[in-house]
Amino acid sequence: MPEHSPAPASPTPAARAQLAWGSDAVRLVLGVGGDQPVSLLSLRPAGAPGQPTLDDAAAPPLVELQALGHGRFPGSHRYADTTVGARLRYVGHTESTAGADAELRVEQADDTSGLRVATVFRASPGAPAVRVWTEVALAGPGQVRLTAVSSVVTGAFLADSGRGVDALDVVCADSDWVAESRWRRVPLRETGLVNIEPETHHHPSRSRFPVTSRSSWSTGERLPTGAVVAADDSWALAWQIEHNGAWHWELGERRVGAYLALLGPTDIEHQWSTVVTAERGFRTVPVSLAVAAGGVDAAFGALTRQRRALRAGRSEALPVIFNDYMNTLMGSPTTEKLLPLIDAAAEAGAEYFCVDAGWYDEDGRWWDSVGEWRPSTTRFPGGLGEVMDRVRERGMVPGLWLEPEVVGVRSTMAERLPAEAFFQRRGERVVEHGRYHLDLRHPAARAHVDGIVDGLIEEFGVGFFKFDYNIMPGPGTDLGGADPGEGLLDHNRAHLAWLDALLARHPGVLIENCASGAMRMDYAMLSRLHLQSTSDQQDPLLYPPIAAAAPASVLPEQAGNWAYTQPEMTVEESAFTLATGILGRLYLSGYLNRMAPEQLALVREAVAVHKDLRASIATALPFWPLGLAGADEPWVATGLAVPAGETLLTVWRRPGASAELAVPVPGLRGVEARPEVVFPGPGSGAADWSLAWDAERGVLDLTVPDGGPAATARVLRLRRG
Repeated sequence: MPEHSPAPASPTPAARAQLAWGSDAVRLVLGVGGDQPVSLLSLRPAGAPGQPTLDDAAAPPLVELQALGHGRFPGSHRYADTTVGARLRYVGHTESTAGADAELRVEQADDTSGLRVATVFRASPGAPAVRVWTEVALAGPGQVRLTAVSSVVTGAFLADSGRGVDALDVVCADSDWVAESRWRRVPLRETGLVNIEPETHHHPSRSRFPVTSRSSWSTGERLPTGAVVAADDSWALAWQIEHNGAWHWELGERRVGAYLALLGPTDIEHQWSTVVTAERGFRTVPVSLAVAAGGVDAAFGALTRQRRALRAGRSEALPVIFNDYMNTLMGSPTTEKLLPLIDAAAEAGAEYFCVDAGWYDEDGRWWDSVGEWRPSTTRFPGGLGEVMDRVRERGMVPGLWLEPEVVGVRSTMAERLPAEAFFQRRGERVVEHGRYHLDLRHPAARAHVDGIVDGLIEEFGVGFFKFDYNIMPGPGTDLGGADPGEGLLDHNRAHLAWLDALLARHPGVLIENCASGAMRMDYAMLSRLHLQSTSDQQDPLLYPPIAAAAPASVLPEQAGNWAYTQPEMTVEESAFTLATGILGRLYLSGYLNRMAPEQLALVREAVAVHKDLRASIATALPFWPLGLAGADEPWVATGLAVPAGETLLTVWRRPGASAELAVPVPGLRGVEARPEVVFPGPGSGAADWSLAWDAERGVLDLTVPDGGPAATARVLRLRRG
């Protein structure tokens, strides 16, 4: 609950003051008033030990704002030192509630430009985090063209950690198709924040560590998630930018202190600008800041709590889904191929069955003809309904793959829809990889995708959609005279509004978020949708680092890790790929219909184990016993700390690994625990692993048999007592 009752806007106080606010789980302190802009001085978990020394002189403005005619002083590439941000002055604040959340709204004004700026903080019960965004408007006549607006800026990690730049690390990740979530931890000084002795030069540094994602694959090259962590793991500030399009974040050093700036699209990086007037304001994309008195695991644990808070009221039963695509039909479904797969998936315990790409294809050239989304008559001589009926007869919910935001260049819809329903640049339609991109700001585009989805649900009883997204439209669309980045941002927001309306009409339908795997893995999408594909990786040996790292970016219960066991695999090879899915959201595939009974029994066992654990997975906090794994590590491990007291682990042994491994479990140090193998179980034919728990060290020592397979994996559990 708020610490203060709602307060009306008040005139700028004569002296600098501190405004404290928070919830049951987080506390922040703002510097307000006086002849300075508002600053976020501290952000701490409620009840955290110690008290920070708050230094207003070292704190950056809460909002940095670039506008034509105003710029920066001194000039640089950075989103710092903006003249408007420096001129903003506190006007007042109000405190209220938004549902179960506490809300703080802080108002500032710049009398020179006439801009009025509000920063909105929201804190959810139980989450040591705040969600933040900025709103900008103009008081009076005229207009101002904005070219960058921060969602939030803070240097609170210095005061809260009690550390300087030299004693802090940044944790961030690169991403790419089939090479997602590649994390690294680097001292801030090694990222480019050069120590120039700013006091000697009477100016701040111009250096920065920038991280940018362009176009509409929000996680196509970099992740919008990161953390600043004390080198001794005593404190951490983590963040995520919650946007399904272009974004930017950066760290920099000031003349005194440092800053983190989180932004959506900008002019320099994304060709974005927008005009504000008294009637037309602007709101930035939301971001979340989470804090922890600990290291990397604690930081992402805090973000995990925040992600669950963002999804409050959107829970579901976490069904096991079989999808026919990965390493199986690969976009070539037919009735003849699907019926035996449906039967085998039901026998294995799947609860949903998704027919993936190709179900609409007549000529084998489906990529650039998509858009009408009518079932193929050659692939399904008896109609797609025959397949959907079989899914239901076997006790499963039918699903379909769909890429709703695109229309192939050979599709009849390319001419039937108006030109204004597509992205354009300089009067030409944007074409990428044989597809046009729909602009969901246009009513005809929305009516088209609504008609497709509603029609498939009504005609075939579809209860699950895999929404894919395999192209990027460049900087955006300039239709109507907007900058391309503004057109893209408005489309991104129209896309979210379309999803909200769809889910309101069909609350029982589950939707997977996919974009060539995990190229749009953000919490604008995942606060709404149910399941995230973590990769398109087809090599089971290369998947473990991706699956292990995924919970740093996505909730474990949303992390759809493929488990595509095949009949030609050995027991250990099958256990390896099945284990990849068990502690996330098991996403089943493979030619189950070609398996011998004992092979299908192992799949059934994996599904049963996952079902037994999924309630625990949905409440657990992730941790990484061996660190956030690199792609080349021979041993990979990921863990889940379950509130009930047990700890779950998946450990993968890949070619080149030693026969022995010490797995640290710091949360159980000093606690007696019993280790056990959860999967594969006795009778599976898998070799026995030797497990020994050392309570004093807080380490699980494991040994695999001599001469065992090069690739093998186990799901383990440590029970207290």
